Amino acid sequence: MAASEHSSTDEALENLQEETSKQSKLEFSSDEEELIIRMYKLVGERWALIAGRIPGRTAEQIEKYWTATYSTSE
Repeated sequence: MAASEHSSTDEALENLQEETSKQSKLEFSSDEEELIIRMYKLVGERWALIAGRIPGRTAEQIEKYWTATYSTSE
């Protein structure tokens, strides 16, 4: 296998691993989902405040989850 073929294979593998990692970060337990919904109703898009109530989650993860799950496309 040529060097260029190795690098493209390695690059493809890295991209696949990144996508898998991103998808797993968007998986939330039902308890986390309920808490996010309740907090969103109370404080709106204050992602850092919501994240502060869910150990191990960042504001960015919660915002991405909310956008992917509950945003409406118009």
